[in-house]
Amino acid sequence: MSDDYLSKPLSFGAPSPALPSQQVQPLSPYLNYDARYLQSQPEFIFPEGASKQRGRFELAFSQIGSSAMIGAGIGGVAGFYNGMRATALANQTGKLRRTQMLNHVMKQGAATANTLGTIAVMYSAFGVLLQWVRGEDDEVNTIAAGGATGLLYKSTAGLRKCALGGGIGLALSSLYVLWSVSGGSSKKLKDLRSQYM
Repeated sequence: MSDDYLSKPLSFGAPSPALPSQQVQPLSPYLNYDARYLQSQPEFIFPEGASKQRGRFELAFSQIGSSAMIGAGIGGVAGFYNGMRATALANQTGKLRRTQMLNHVMKQGAATANTLGTIAVMYSAFGVLLQWVRGEDDEVNTIAAGGATGLLYKSTAGLRKCALGGGIGLALSSLYVLWSVSGGSSKKLKDLRSQYM
């Protein structure tokens, strides 16, 4: 857009007697602005050759936050249920029962949020690391990150539980990949099969 609009006077709806009527631009009746100042350019600017999708690193923040919030919700519901049972068995009433209920909800909610948040941090870190090492972001990174997350999360519980955790992480990430690939087009499934088999 040329800079000729800077040399023209700003119109406020009524034509000026010194200007011809074709130079006067209509104002927005709602916001009282001159339409000449608006430019029709793209809302987002991407560098040349850049992907128009967010990568693993950008997605990691939303995955970690949503995992912690989901964990807090699930833990809070479980804590409420456990608190109801525990206070009913102890025959607690009134303020004491409310306090015990709040303690159960907060303790279980925080513990579950920490667990799911930690798992999400590990998964995101492995995903970003694998993408950086391999130079591409695909389903193999997702499956490997899931397996490595399970292995690391249960690594302090002994070799057998470590292998079990890795198997569970591998299975969950494999199911997610199969679900996402089959939910998409069959062309994506064929491309994946031809690439790795």
